[in-house]
Amino acid sequence: MKNYKKSFLGILSVFTFVIACTDLEEELVNDFTESITVPGVTVDVAAVDGSSQAVQDQIGAAYEKLRNGTAGHNDYWSVQTVSSDEMQVGQKGGDWYDGGIWLDMHMHVYTAASGPLTNTYNTQYNAISEINLSLAKSGLTANETAQLRVLRAFFYWRLMDLFGNVKIVKTAGSDAPQSTRAEVFAFVESEILAALGITSVSGSMDLTNSDLSTSPKKYRINQYAALGLLSRIYLNAEVYTGTARYAEAATAAGWVIDNGPYQLTTEANSSVKNLAKRPGVATDPDNIVGYPAMFAPNNQDNVETIWTVAFDGFKGGGMNFHMMGLHQPSQFAYNFDSQPWNGYQTLEAMYRSYESNDVRGQNNFLVGQQYSYSGLPLSDWAADDFNADGTKHLPLNYTPEINELYPNSIRQSGARMYKFSHEQFERNEKSNDFPIIRLSEMYMNRAEGLARAAGDWSLALPDVNIIRERAKVSAYSSIDATEFLAERGREFIFESHRRTDLIRFGKYTDAWFEKSASEDYKTLMPIPTDAITASGGTLTQNPGY
Repeated sequence: MKNYKKSFLGILSVFTFVIACTDLEEELVNDFTESITVPGVTVDVAAVDGSSQAVQDQIGAAYEKLRNGTAGHNDYWSVQTVSSDEMQVGQKGGDWYDGGIWLDMHMHVYTAASGPLTNTYNTQYNAISEINLSLAKSGLTANETAQLRVLRAFFYWRLMDLFGNVKIVKTAGSDAPQSTRAEVFAFVESEILAALGITSVSGSMDLTNSDLSTSPKKYRINQYAALGLLSRIYLNAEVYTGTARYAEAATAAGWVIDNGPYQLTTEANSSVKNLAKRPGVATDPDNIVGYPAMFAPNNQDNVETIWTVAFDGFKGGGMNFHMMGLHQPSQFAYNFDSQPWNGYQTLEAMYRSYESNDVRGQNNFLVGQQYSYSGLPLSDWAADDFNADGTKHLPLNYTPEINELYPNSIRQSGARMYKFSHEQFERNEKSNDFPIIRLSEMYMNRAEGLARAAGDWSLALPDVNIIRERAKVSAYSSIDATEFLAERGREFIFESHRRTDLIRFGKYTDAWFEKSASEDYKTLMPIPTDAITASGGTLTQNPGY
């Protein structure tokens, strides 16, 4: 409790820059702060703590490893996102050069010495090591063991997707020979199938022998999460093994849609309190409804999410999108306890790919003049950007246009991430739970699987149009691979899908903003130098590096 009080009082000093504060009320419930009220805002800790989804079991330590890199800077999320056509981390004068690592990631000139790639590689193996330790415990239930096997398969899927040929280590403290990408795929598939109690996916499959449950608790893996993951790896099987498995991808996704308890998030079934509301900004709603509610700080009970990572700003950190993307003065819009870092910028083409009435585009970004908590226009006090006439860009105005990647990317350029919306008095860590599997992906996976299996993209129309209806944009009358990829980009932006999707559609090596066409071998990341050195000759580098 003492640590929390100190943190909040530190935050409160920021609040006084915006609106006078003379009183602080604290409500103490069982020595844990449920809510704190100051004039005009209530910081409701219980609203975002995820207690409704919490599970008491023996495998929590393994699941906690999901927080590392999944929604934070300089690890898995950053690699998946900055290497794609979603975002850049532009060099802004003396800021964000960082030895050129983010410029290299954007332009696909990354090397085996890349710090973000080393972090990503190590994070996955650290998680696998924790899972192996958990599997070695006595007294695990069959359900806990099954969950751990699928969780380990998930981390091996990430390694397979990024690095290709990796080691399959099944026992803590042991080593293993390097496996081919196809062998890793077979292992991942077999672990998921075993947990489901089946040998293959079919429309008539019987899951009654599965050790996984159908419990809807989102912080744990159930049958639907396992099938969702299986659908994803089958959708990419041709990339991983050379053998297409599209029909099975569609079948696995369809099973989740038809048998699971999940619903697409709509205004009719999802409404949460707007924890970012600024009393001085009339356009800030009291509640968030529909699509944006799925990604809010209090999204833990959302009807669409199947498997999520539990983030909590006070006791479960690892998500810092607000720090990564916003410019320093935005601190006073949301009363963050420290200044954001002003790094990540959405590429203009991605931002403009949304139709004007698309609720996803309306809610996924911050653009234009920014306003403080009390409704005053924010200024960029740290501006070193200049207009053509030599005057400074003083208003804090996020522009979709980006002038360049380096060396002087304008500090206010680029639409900023807001899909995972903010909360008043947020610390450096966010409380928004991050979806790993959600129902929308199952519709899109089924659509693509059916279309590719039959060689007919029109078969994707029914499922794609269900997603577009939720986004409040008109239905397609026809569709091709290019437009399908664009729709996936709009639906799953900032959720770590884009690099994998681009590779599957043969577009990852294309040219885009400030990036020339790259070589085909860049679809696989280099195995980090540190890992190869430590292997004593048992790891071989990917071709081209």
